Amino acid sequence: MDQLALLDWRRRVFGLYAEVRAAEDPQRAWKRWCDVRAELYRDHPQSPRVGGEPRYFPYAPAWRFEARVEEAPPEPIEIDGFPFTRFARAAFGNGLELDLYWLETYGGGVFVPFQDATCGVESYGGGRYVLDTVKGSDLGGELTLDFNFSYNPSCAWDSRWACPLTPQANRLEVRIEAGEQAPA
Repeated sequence: MDQLALLDWRRRVFGLYAEVRAAEDPQRAWKRWCDVRAELYRDHPQSPRVGGEPRYFPYAPAWRFEARVEEAPPEPIEIDGFPFTRFARAAFGNGLELDLYWLETYGGGVFVPFQDATCGVESYGGGRYVLDTVKGSDLGGELTLDFNFSYNPSCAWDSRWACPLTPQANRLEVRIEAGEQAPA
């Protein structure tokens, strides 16, 4: 693994999310996010993809929320071999909720994976990530959940990657037609 290339990848991804957080127009920020990700996935040596660029549902303002976060009793959980602790729940939209997980390994971080009714058809079957602070994908606010910025885990692109997927608590019955679609 080329550590300098990986460092560059991470800096560029973190920089992209910093740019998105600072933007006043979420739709314009989303377009910029899509364009930069296409370039990174197409050209960067640390790209998880095997051919092709990310594809997205059209931007949908209705899938952007300032979630109401409530603490929950800490609950250790292993997600695909990765140790997490469920520490809170985020309520948003019309009665929807997702658990928030804290990564218990080096550096920690908040992680919010989800599955919805598009998974396995239009989007990746294992679910998508709407927040993973290890990757810098925090959109700010108390907790902004903008599903337009949801993305596939690296293992959706290449089986050599090991990824935590969506636990049962974060499987939603609704269709979230926003964010990244399954790789072509």
